[in-house]
Amino acid sequence: MTAKRHTTSPARVDDDTLLDAARACVLNQGVGRTTLTDVARRAEVSRMTLYRRFPDVRTLITNLMTREFALVLDQAQHGVADLPTARERLVAGAVAGIRALVADPLMRTILDRDGDLVLPYVVERLGSTQRLAEYFLLAQLVAGHEDGSVRRADPAAQARATLLLLQSFALSHAPATTDVDSDLLFGELTHILDTSLRPERP
Repeated sequence: MTAKRHTTSPARVDDDTLLDAARACVLNQGVGRTTLTDVARRAEVSRMTLYRRFPDVRTLITNLMTREFALVLDQAQHGVADLPTARERLVAGAVAGIRALVADPLMRTILDRDGDLVLPYVVERLGSTQRLAEYFLLAQLVAGHEDGSVRRADPAAQARATLLLLQSFALSHAPATTDVDSDLLFGELTHILDTSLRPERP
């Protein structure tokens, strides 16, 4: 007689438990080989419990990336809140965020093993993680207009342009640093951001 495998009651499992299991699966075998069955087994829940929360792998991975990116962005903001101007907070926070993102194991695994999954968010549409970053940038830009530290322009256009710049650094960091020092590259990113956002002199 085969013993039944213990599974957690659906009422007791939260989304973070399922996303933690998904993260472990992706780090171990990549997105392409991760199935809902794998995630359910690692989370010790029934497949039906997982299906009720996340109907397919794409939805699960999207939620995982949104959570991961939000955590990285939040951690990157530590230490910048006390900077005197919104422009300084934006520049320091954005650069710290990209540094953390390119070092993030999940991000690196997805780019290295399943880079094609990122392509639609570069050439077709903006995803939830990009919108999250843009929301942060927009808030800092508006604050910078108010305190006079950021050049006045349409804030939505400024936020989108800044997002595209940062996105290129995040997605291309690995090939870009094969023959250029990473710290020097981030130094240039800091200079570009600060210079482009600094108010123009009369």
